[in-house]
Amino acid sequence: MMELICPAGTPAALHAAVKAGAHAVYCGFADETNARNFPGLNFSRDELSASIAFAHASGAKVLVAINTFPRAGAESLWHQAVADAETAGADAVILADIGLLAHAAEHHPDLRRHLSVQAAAANPDMINFYATAFGVRRVVLPRVLTIAEIAAINREIDVETEVFVFGGLCVMAEGRCSLSSYITGRSPNMNGVCSPPSHVDYATEDGELAAKLGGYTIHRNAKDAPAPYPTLCKGCFSSADKTGYVFEDPTSLDATELLPALAKAGVTALKIEGRQRSRSYVAQVVRSFRAAVDAVEAGRPVPPGTLARLTEGQSATAGAYRKTWR
Repeated sequence: MMELICPAGTPAALHAAVKAGAHAVYCGFADETNARNFPGLNFSRDELSASIAFAHASGAKVLVAINTFPRAGAESLWHQAVADAETAGADAVILADIGLLAHAAEHHPDLRRHLSVQAAAANPDMINFYATAFGVRRVVLPRVLTIAEIAAINREIDVETEVFVFGGLCVMAEGRCSLSSYITGRSPNMNGVCSPPSHVDYATEDGELAAKLGGYTIHRNAKDAPAPYPTLCKGCFSSADKTGYVFEDPTSLDATELLPALAKAGVTALKIEGRQRSRSYVAQVVRSFRAAVDAVEAGRPVPPGTLARLTEGQSATAGAYRKTWR
């Protein structure tokens, strides 16, 4: 059976994911070692230990994301995070930085290592290098590959592959995005936040609600309409006489109907995005995908998707899994 990997931004969300049928949950510490470093989210050391104990008692695993790139001179913060994850009983750590991978392999050889999507490893040569040099056991593939490309990669590696199947759709090769850092001065791959809350602002201008990032207007909506969280890659801009989305429309990935094809391609694990989401969101998405995974395992048709209202802009896409633009 393909393993269902579910998000947990808080201990409450972790409990919800496990109770809804997650095979494993991924989470992070409440600091910059974690690529979802939002205020009010994530885990203290004590919370992680208690949450891992709960998950293990329920038959689920916990993976700890330490997936940002250490600042020069501050490596000890990331080293301590790896040590604390092992002490808490984590089943694996999810790492992106090559130096941190080397440190974990040398100092924590018994701690299972997964390669984060932030490393943007998208071909067999890269993946085999990480496996040989650092003992990586699983790679989270970037959201830029077709199913055929994933199948081809799996034929040339001896490493588990994990792919995203639902949630926010990054339009860049993860680990290579510089849009947000250009406008805010803070790198999402180092500071852990694509659009830092400290740089987000909303203002009423000419009867409209303007959503701003780093002082720049990203969206304009009617004053009583829902305002999106401003991310530059999904900003709506005006040029000459046209207004529209330059990089990507607000939409979410939903690969529910592609699960049989992903299984046939040799995928080991299915990842749901959304550590900044509520426990109610997590529970609904996990229940839906657990039913779909169980159906694939039993050889039954995949149940029709029921998550449209939880997608961004109430719109879903199969993303790069079907690259119709090629």
